[in-house]
Amino acid sequence: MLRADRVEPIGHWRREQARGTVTLAFDDRHRRRVRMTSDDGEPFLLDLSRATVLAEGDGLALSDGTWLAVKAATEALLEITAPDVSLLLRLAWHLGNRHLPAQIEANRILIRDDHVIAEMIAGLGGRVHRISAPFTPEAGAYGGSQTAHGHRHEHD
Repeated sequence: MLRADRVEPIGHWRREQARGTVTLAFDDRHRRRVRMTSDDGEPFLLDLSRATVLAEGDGLALSDGTWLAVKAATEALLEITAPDVSLLLRLAWHLGNRHLPAQIEANRILIRDDHVIAEMIAGLGGRVHRISAPFTPEAGAYGGSQTAHGHRHEHD
């Protein structure tokens, strides 16, 4: 069985080298060692030295010298918006107070679909739309010095 023992971030490997892809939901993209199957049905062992969050576009180096590209699966999400920034910030506070994984963007917040939270947000004046999209929530304040997807970036 092929082994993937190294992750390279997007831009640090050439996508044209990929022999295929592996599409994973967010919960399945935080791993260290687990048997997986590529989108083409080929089994491989993810065997990393430490648990890593795999991001869209990352490359998994396989033991035969080839690569698999990581794809983020679409998931059932709530897109939360507000008529003004002040309300959006208040809504973010309420979500954080409930320790919900959230993807924070300039004009919206994405969370996993949850009818109770959707009602709460609407009750507070926010707008909620159900969407299907890849989910990449914030890594959290205690994630260490590495990026959300588990590897360092060097900058000049």
